[in-house]
Amino acid sequence: QVQLVESGGGLVQAGGSLRLSCAASRDTFRTYTMGWFRQAPAEEREFVAAVTWAGSITYYGASVKGRFTISRDTAKNTVYLQMNSLKPEDTANYYCAARRSPNPVVTSSGYDYWGQGTQVTVSS
Repeated sequence: QVQLVESGGGLVQAGGSLRLSCAASRDTFRTYTMGWFRQAPAEEREFVAAVTWAGSITYYGASVKGRFTISRDTAKNTVYLQMNSLKPEDTANYYCAARRSPNPVVTSSGYDYWGQGTQVTVSS
């Protein structure tokens, strides 16, 4: 079992930045694909970004590409989401997810473990 704990959410003005962190509970995190998803009220969960186990390949959703950056620190069992140029439409609960496969996917059903989420609110 892998436990994921997100942190770093909060309230920020449009155009600002936040960095989310996701700490994993075990060393096998190193072989997992890690992803970030977000979900706004009354909307479906949306893919944000994913990174391969070695951190060498990243994927982004169209709405965040060029503004968000995913990275991982295997020594710390932590994955990060740097969010720049935030917009009000980025407001959502952000979830960290882990996939027991080295091959990333963009669908939430492809991930095996989930964190509890951290709220990001962007004011206009």
